[in-house]
Amino acid sequence: MRETVLITGASAGIGLELARLFAADGSDVVVVARRVDRLNELADELRSRFKSNVIAIPADLTEKEARTRLFDGLRRDGVQVDVLVNNAGFGAHGAIVDLPVERQLEMIELNVAALVHLTCLFLPGMKERGRGGILNVGSTAAFQPGPFMAVYYATKAFVLHFTEALATELRGSPIIVTCLAPGPTHTEFASTAELERTRLFSSGVMDVQTVARAGYRGFRQNKAIVIPGLKNKALAFAVRLVPRAVARRIVEMINS
Repeated sequence: MRETVLITGASAGIGLELARLFAADGSDVVVVARRVDRLNELADELRSRFKSNVIAIPADLTEKEARTRLFDGLRRDGVQVDVLVNNAGFGAHGAIVDLPVERQLEMIELNVAALVHLTCLFLPGMKERGRGGILNVGSTAAFQPGPFMAVYYATKAFVLHFTEALATELRGSPIIVTCLAPGPTHTEFASTAELERTRLFSSGVMDVQTVARAGYRGFRQNKAIVIPGLKNKALAFAVRLVPRAVARRIVEMINS
C-alpha cells in the first residue's frame, strides 16, 4: 500500500524539496500552501516526474477553520494520511515593540498552533492503523533565545520541545517523530523575514536541497532530532557550554 504524505508550506523552500523527496521515493503526496499558482506547478511536476498521485489544497493554515476543513475534506474523500510534515512557518526580524502585534500573533498561530492542531487531528488515525510519522520543521533557533527575532526563536523552541516529548511518548510504537532543525538556509525565508543583510545570513548558509535530504534521511532513520551541517551541530551544542547571557549577546549581534 502506497504511503500518503501531507506537507504544509509545500510551495517553496524546504517544504517543496521534501515533497520532491517523498514523491521520488514512491509516496503519494498532499501538498498544502497559500500560493495557488506555485502549488499547482509543484503538483504538475510531481505527477510528471515521479508519477505520484498528488492532491493540491490551497489553504491559509493560520485559520483554525481552514485546518479543520483540510482534515475533514481528506477524511470525507477517503484519504488516509500516513506521514504529516509540519513545515509551514515564517519569521520576522526586528524588536518586539517595532513589529506589528498582529504579525507576531499570526506567527505563533502558524508556527505553533497549526502544528499542534494538525498533529492532534492526524495522529489518532496513525495510531489506529499502526503506522505513520510526523516530521516537524524547526530550526537551530530553538536552542537559544533570539533578540530581534524573539517570537520566532520562541516558536521554534516550542517545536523542538514538543517534538521531543511526542517522540518519547510514542517510543516503542511504529510511529516515527522527527524534528528537522536547520540553520540558515537558502530559501525565501531570509527575504520574507528581512534578514538578508544580517550577520546571520552573511556566511555558512546551506543549500535547501542538502537540508531537505538530511531531514528526509533522518526521518526515515527514526531520529528524534536532525541538525544538518557540522557547523550547525557544533553551534547547537556549544550554546549549552556558555552562560545564557553570553548566548543572548551573540544572537543579538548576529541578528542586528
